Amino acid sequence: MLTAHTIKVLQSLDKKKFRQKYNLFLVEGNKIICELFNSNFKVKEILSTDPQKLDRTDIPVTHISENELKKISFLKTPKDSVAVCYLAEENRMADKNIQLVLDGIQDPGNLGTIIRLADWFGIEQIICSEDTVDFYNPKVIQASMGSFTRVNMVYTDIVKYLSETENINIGTDMEGENLYTFERPEKINLILGNEGNGMRPETEKLLQKCITIPRFGKSQSTESLNVSMAAGIILGQLFSK
Repeated sequence: MLTAHTIKVLQSLDKKKFRQKYNLFLVEGNKIICELFNSNFKVKEILSTDPQKLDRTDIPVTHISENELKKISFLKTPKDSVAVCYLAEENRMADKNIQLVLDGIQDPGNLGTIIRLADWFGIEQIICSEDTVDFYNPKVIQASMGSFTRVNMVYTDIVKYLSETENINIGTDMEGENLYTFERPEKINLILGNEGNGMRPETEKLLQKCITIPRFGKSQSTESLNVSMAAGIILGQLFSK
């Protein structure tokens, strides 16, 4: 049986201030939990309705009821297990040849998808502005489908970073160079802006190149692409060369 206090603490971990207070975050579902075992993340304990499926002797696994799982899960349809994990130590930053830089991304689903894309294309590091959504947010963790264990996430003053980096800063703009004819520099920062407002002006001033995804449809009514969709299209093209 989980105590009322434990349930209250776990329920509070959907908010950043409580994740920081307790130094904990949750990972749900056996499939994603198994990704943790080959990562640097430390698991405090696992709460499971079927502990035998996990078959772990090195981590405390507590058997809980379906009802208890529903109380602590952040999912509409709770999965088999919940892992209680410690927040990682602050990550160090060293320039990689290809990096994503996120300027104020707010939607957890978008961030989770972008992390998954980075993992797919072998991008080891994402640099985030300090106001980008917290990657320990349960929706980010879920949308990343375990990829968060393989991508270094750094939160920093991106204006300061972009003004000092040796990589070429590339952003998107309707007037930019056609993505499909663009010659990719060897070392790049691909900057993705906020869903509603795009990049802040201070970031835009630091761009060295701009690209655009040309529109092939006859209809001109589609105003723009979702940021994670745009990221997928751009990365697919950049890596095709």
